[in-house]
Amino acid sequence: MKLKKVRILLVMMIAVSLVLSACSNNNNKEKSTTKELKEVNVLLDWYPNAVHSFLYAAEEQGYFKEAGLKVNLITPAGTDDGIKLVASNKADLAISYPKQVILARGENIPVKSVGAIVRSSLNQLMVRSDSGVKTLKDMEGKKVGYPSFDIDKETVKTMVSTAGGDPSKVQFVDVGYELMAGIETKRVDGIIGGYINHEKILLEKEGIKLDTFNPVDYGVANNYELAFIASDHGIKNNNDTIQAFLNAAKKGFEYTKTNSDKALDLVLKVQDKSFPLDTEVEKKSLQILLPLMENESGKFLSQDEENWNNNAKWLKDRNLLKGKVDSKDLFK
Repeated sequence: MKLKKVRILLVMMIAVSLVLSACSNNNNKEKSTTKELKEVNVLLDWYPNAVHSFLYAAEEQGYFKEAGLKVNLITPAGTDDGIKLVASNKADLAISYPKQVILARGENIPVKSVGAIVRSSLNQLMVRSDSGVKTLKDMEGKKVGYPSFDIDKETVKTMVSTAGGDPSKVQFVDVGYELMAGIETKRVDGIIGGYINHEKILLEKEGIKLDTFNPVDYGVANNYELAFIASDHGIKNNNDTIQAFLNAAKKGFEYTKTNSDKALDLVLKVQDKSFPLDTEVEKKSLQILLPLMENESGKFLSQDEENWNNNAKWLKDRNLLKGKVDSKDLFK
């Protein structure tokens, strides 16, 4: 009887030992997996908002971790930080503006797009409905506020010219980043440089009625509004990591399409206190964005050569692009 008890005790001790060993191996495995995660620094284009929902969804759902990545989503100090820091390999990826990427490439700055986020322009000409402008030809003699970028001025000039107006009769007012204040106070009749998923919603919430004109309808090449960029060095040496990130981001987008409120809540939780978000505005913004991030023109993050060539040609024709660029140097 005693021998039987000893055997039972021995079996129990072995079982406990195996369980403890398994737990130890699992803990070691988890520690090992954590250590093996590759850190990736990604600069946003601006403070966190609706357009970034898919990234925070990918993080929260564990898609980045599944891809072996520890992704740091960083708010830039300025809108041009992305190109600078990626080009100098101080950031792995950034969200930037395709036309700026083309101009940078014209100056031999080694960055290119690796994925289009928004497939058409969010930056549209917004005009006060009480300004008397019914067609773009009516912009003659009107004031347009813009945020210091020549691209925005040339966009309006192209639009007015295409509509049969005289662009030299449009008065441009550099309002910096005070686009909304400019149109609210009637300092200007319209603005370019504001987004239909942000400034337009905010202005209309303040009771200001606007008429919006899409540049694509008036002679300006359709452009990807936002895109992920990487450096030539990064693409050559860390392409596997870049592709792993993009694949995880796609999963985040798929999640966001079917769980938009949950994905947006993740952004609201991490919002920058210096730039508080309006939940109602961000919900409307995401509703506008999702159909523009994937549609008949292509899947999320896909790109086509024609789009890049058309934009490079438009910039060259407007004397904005210095130097010559090849589409193969603009995107991958």
